[in-house]
Amino acid sequence: MACVFCEVISKAVDSLIVYEDEHSLAFLDHRPLFPGHCLLIPKMHCETLAELPPALVEPLFTAAQRLTRAVENAMRAEGSFVAMNNRVSQSVPHLHVHVVPRTKKDGLRGFFWPRRRYESPEAAKAAQRAIADALL
Repeated sequence: MACVFCEVISKAVDSLIVYEDEHSLAFLDHRPLFPGHCLLIPKMHCETLAELPPALVEPLFTAAQRLTRAVENAMRAEGSFVAMNNRVSQSVPHLHVHVVPRTKKDGLRGFFWPRRRYESPEAAKAAQRAIADALL
């Protein structure tokens, strides 16, 4: 099955493009959390941030920074929510960054899932060690 975001890049699918450069493209989400909610995608197909080649990380996040400023200004937002999923809750298997304009009391509450404390300080330290070790 074809990737719908790759089809957006090739202009085979109609979309409301707000930004495009050599490496990335941004368009309005068709089911926005709030008006102005954009998706920024790398033009190279990859499913997750971990799969994005290092040389494309800086261009993608520079574009995300520019897009965030533009969305906030254009939508007269007080701030923004910038996020991405990797596989879980990723409705399209192509890396994408959500840029959502925010205002105080807009009804969006933090993350979309319940947050929990660690069971104990030891459990937090164990998670810390496991991640630090995985980075070696």
